[in-house]
Amino acid sequence: MIVYRTPEEIALIRKSSQMAALILAELRLLIKPGVMTKELDEYAEARVRSLGAKPAFKGYRGFPASLCTSVNEEIVHGIPSSRRLKEGDIISLDFGVYYEGYYGDAAVTYPVGQVSSLAQKLIETAQRALYRGLEMVRVGHRISDISHAIQTYVESQGFSVIRAFVGHGIGQALHEEPQVPNFGPPGRGAIIKPGLTLAIEPMISAGDWQEEILDDGWTAVTRDRSLAAHFEHTVVATENGVEILSLPPESEAIRIVGTEAHRA
Repeated sequence: MIVYRTPEEIALIRKSSQMAALILAELRLLIKPGVMTKELDEYAEARVRSLGAKPAFKGYRGFPASLCTSVNEEIVHGIPSSRRLKEGDIISLDFGVYYEGYYGDAAVTYPVGQVSSLAQKLIETAQRALYRGLEMVRVGHRISDISHAIQTYVESQGFSVIRAFVGHGIGQALHEEPQVPNFGPPGRGAIIKPGLTLAIEPMISAGDWQEEILDDGWTAVTRDRSLAAHFEHTVVATENGVEILSLPPESEAIRIVGTEAHRA
């Protein structure tokens, strides 16, 4: 069942989502060669608790951490560990927040130092694909209009859309209806109406779209071990178009170097 949110509910989803965005922006300042991915997780959990909220992922279906840290060929659900980042790596960070009964969710991919031209193009394409999808979040459009816009752009750049993982509704549960694939023909699925809150999250690869799960039962990697990138925003459909909920509050964004990545 698809739930359309009230202004009061949207305000709480916005608050959760802003926290997620703020913490991801702060994490960017910690990304450098030699940093362990578990250090990023520790920061994210401590920070969200300091804001009076809870990490949404820790314990969710048994996930052992607060932050997903997916490096290079890892697509999503990478488990933080003592692995140290290296110059030239790319890392996707996926973070969810639970606050006063409502969830927010966001993801970014960051370069570690200087990266290859391929890696840089992959990151830029994933982020731009997200915004192509967001342009389709309009009252009267259908869910697959989002999907088609994302796939069309990604493939025009010579990359592939991962099929196994999709966007989703979000609110009082982390994953709600409807699912939002990142591929497919337009004009299908639910009609978008005001109050629909979605987490839209293209995941793309530099090679083939097929994936596999590692022995830890969580980490998804590209089957051909090509690089992968992931971006996500929590948004709401309004009569005037889409509102991105997962942006840091203006006062916080100003003080964080590099927040432009969230406003491209």
